[in-house]
Amino acid sequence: MRSALYRAVSRAGRGLRWYVRELTDESAYDRYVAHVRQDHTDASVPTRREFERMRTVRQEADPRQGFRCC
Repeated sequence: MRSALYRAVSRAGRGLRWYVRELTDESAYDRYVAHVRQDHTDASVPTRREFERMRTVRQEADPRQGFRCC
């Protein structure tokens, strides 16, 4: 009985963690690293800081983004 409850709570916790990471786009770096390693095997994988910087520069250069409030 306890192990079934533990598994259910554990599964719910993993689901909640996945949902929050997707909602806040925290998992974007993980997806990018998987993409680079799978499709561009000879390319170096940027650090998380480099990735965030590239993403920010790309967003600011996109005229569809409009103005930046902060």
